[in-house]
Amino acid sequence: MYLQHFGLGQLPFNLTPDTEFFCDLPSHREALNVLLIALQSGEGFIKITGPVGAGKTLLCRKLLNELPPPFVTAYLPNPQLSPAGLHYAVADELGIEYPPNCGQSSALTLIHAFLLAAASRGDKIVLIIDEAQAMPLETLEKLRLLTNLETEKQKLLQIVLFGQAELDQLLQKKSIRQLRQRITFSYDLKPLNRAQVKDYVLHRLRIAGNTHTDLLSGLAIFALHRYSRGIPRLLNILAHKAMLAAYGKGLSRIGWRQVWLAARDTDATREQERQGRFKYLLIGLLLLSGGVYLYFSPSLPL
Repeated sequence: MYLQHFGLGQLPFNLTPDTEFFCDLPSHREALNVLLIALQSGEGFIKITGPVGAGKTLLCRKLLNELPPPFVTAYLPNPQLSPAGLHYAVADELGIEYPPNCGQSSALTLIHAFLLAAASRGDKIVLIIDEAQAMPLETLEKLRLLTNLETEKQKLLQIVLFGQAELDQLLQKKSIRQLRQRITFSYDLKPLNRAQVKDYVLHRLRIAGNTHTDLLSGLAIFALHRYSRGIPRLLNILAHKAMLAAYGKGLSRIGWRQVWLAARDTDATREQERQGRFKYLLIGLLLLSGGVYLYFSPSLPL
């Protein structure tokens, strides 16, 4: 591909959430600090939200890698589970053996016994759930009941929820208001600004082996920010396609045109452009109609 052409050792904008490429930007570092502080203080529920492609899964993997002993983690990447399925999935992640015909209450008893034994050893069990907005309401309620497992001094299970904005909407449901009240720490990931987009792109290029800071022109960075809206996943897609476009033309540097071509080839940015054109057209029509009204209306008395 373009690796040798640009002097790279690996693809810099792969969509796989590789923690080697984690960029220590303010929003992601603050979110990670919130998680670490909350878990160290023994909080029961912690919530991290953000738009699609904001880097929640990468942050989740970073947390899994950085939690030191005595933390022991269980990770659920797909939370579309029934209440019984939640218990079995948690048991599987913690390595708890249960018979094939094990009922839901029996599974909960086994989990409770495991958590008590872990607490006696000084272990802290953390359940991390990605894409939590996809969890059914009944399962969310069972999740709350899991945090009822505690001793006089500590929670036996801490839970971290990663989800899209729909998770906040879900938590407004009256039926799970008790769960909402138990979320003591939360953080909302924001899109990157233009300076952060530049830092993000250069960081990934540097990790991939590039030693030149001028591989992308200033206009290319401007275009990347505009078309991606500061969303890391879109940034990766556009930067990768722009590098392919530059490589195809034998160029040693990526400019705004290569980013523009990448945006034209990406559904998400084409839709954004259509919405933007419609918005400006609507504003123009409103201004025009207002001007026509003022022109033909009689003068107002002083």
